[in-house]
Formats: sequence, C-alpha cells, structure tokens
Amino acid sequence: QVQLVESGGGLVQPGGSLSLSCVASGGAFDYYSMAWFRQAPGKERHIVAAIARNGVNTYYADSVKDRFTISRDNAKNAVYVQMNSLKSEDTAVYYCAASVTVYLSDVVRDQSKFGYWGQGTQVTVSS
Repeated sequence: QVQLVESGGGLVQPGGSLSLSCVASGGAFDYYSMAWFRQAPGKERHIVAAIARNGVNTYYADSVKDRFTISRDNAKNAVYVQMNSLKSEDTAVYYCAASVTVYLSDVVRDQSKFGYWGQGTQVTVSS
C-alpha cells in the first residue's frame, strides 16, 4: 500500500502563489495516477488536477485552469501542484490521492477510484 504525505500549505494573500508537495512511500509510485483534491468548509470534496502515470497527460478543473500546474517526479516519488493567482475561493484543505486506474478519463469523475489519500494540508487565501 502507498502512503501519501502532503506539505506546503499555508496562508497567502490573494494573487499570490503557493506550491504543494506530496511524497509517496510504500508502493511503486509510477504505477499510480495521481491527483489533488480540495474541500472547502461546508462543501464537498472536488478534484482540482490529475496527472497520469507517464506525467504527460493532465486534467484540470475549470476553476483552476491556467492558474494551477500539476507535475510529478517519479524518481522522487512525488507529485506537486503549483498554484498561482490564488483567490479567496481557493481556500480549502488540499488532499493528494493515488489511483491504480490507468486512464485519467476514468478517474477524474469518480473519487471512489482513488484508493489512497493523504491527510490534507490547509491552504488559506486571505488578505
């Protein structure tokens, strides 16, 4: 089984940037499709971005397109999300997740396909 640990959350002003990291252990990292989800207070958890095993194919929620960039380094067992032009509505707990499903088109619409989750890291966008 793979264990996931996120880091990099914090407080940032609107318009600022933040980078989150997620390091995996206990499994063959390049076997997993990876994603970032977020959950704002009182709201459901939603996918933010996803990246395929090969690191080439990616998916972004409309709300973060052109602002967030997901990437992975299979040699370091890590996935990242660079968040730019942050808005107050980006405030949420951000979770890293892993799926054994190969195709992003299959996982981005079904959270149940992500079998492994990190503990989450808080991102607060506020002046």
